[in-house]
Amino acid sequence: MTSVDSGRQSVKSLFKMLEVLEAFSSTDPELSVVEIARRTGLPRTTVHRIVDSLRSVGFLEQDASRDRYRLGIKLFELGGSALMNLPLYREAPPFVDTLAKLSGEDVHLCVFDGAQMVFVNRRSQIAARPHNTVITMEASPCHSTGVGKAALAFQSDAVIDRVIRAGLPRFTPSTIVEPKRLKAELAAIRSRGYSVDDCEHEPELRCVGAPIRNSAGRVFAAISVSGPSRRVTAEWVPELARTVMTHAELLSIRLGYQPDSHSRAADATPERNAPKRRQRTTAGTAQGERGA
Repeated sequence: MTSVDSGRQSVKSLFKMLEVLEAFSSTDPELSVVEIARRTGLPRTTVHRIVDSLRSVGFLEQDASRDRYRLGIKLFELGGSALMNLPLYREAPPFVDTLAKLSGEDVHLCVFDGAQMVFVNRRSQIAARPHNTVITMEASPCHSTGVGKAALAFQSDAVIDRVIRAGLPRFTPSTIVEPKRLKAELAAIRSRGYSVDDCEHEPELRCVGAPIRNSAGRVFAAISVSGPSRRVTAEWVPELARTVMTHAELLSIRLGYQPDSHSRAADATPERNAPKRRQRTTAGTAQGERGA
């Protein structure tokens, strides 16, 4: 076998390993060799060999019965290191903090991983857990959250169709689960520049999100403000959206994005176009205050 052939074989092996790892998900955290083979289309003997190799380096772990596997802690460690080295992770805190202070509500910053939203930063205004920063690979769906719809709206048709094919589970009576309706909602988001999760992921929780772009202008993340619908009212949404969009664009500029000459965000400051801070009530905080 020549060095070229050997290199091609190594690449094929890596792709097969990746297929095995991607067979796991938040809804299916544990799988057997048979289930992995069914999901990947790989021969069972191949899957068994790959699983054994991944287990030996800590990328997979076996349960006590030794017939089921789950993603290993090593992947979490690598994911955490990748997350903390993202320019977005380093540049975002001042914008997240300011947006949380101005709105008086929770702020979420997430990256789109091609299928769902992965939390990068979170600021909570709840007294019991102030300034809570999340450094985990916690994920949320795209079709029912403010950050998710804000990012998904600016993806290609192929990506949107892939997310739809993966399923649109219903979380509340307001969740959009019809593909045609979701596509219409995404078109509206592209037109106005911001998304609204109108109690679609958690009851009585409303979120307003906006996309974040990288230096190439591609939307790869989103930021949102969320709170109980009794405070984040429908009447307040347009004003709040202006502030969220301003901060999203300012952060994008910080990451190297160059908006067109008609954009006003480059001349703005985090305090411009800010809604008045809402006075928080001490009445019971809704369960949904964790939403994005």
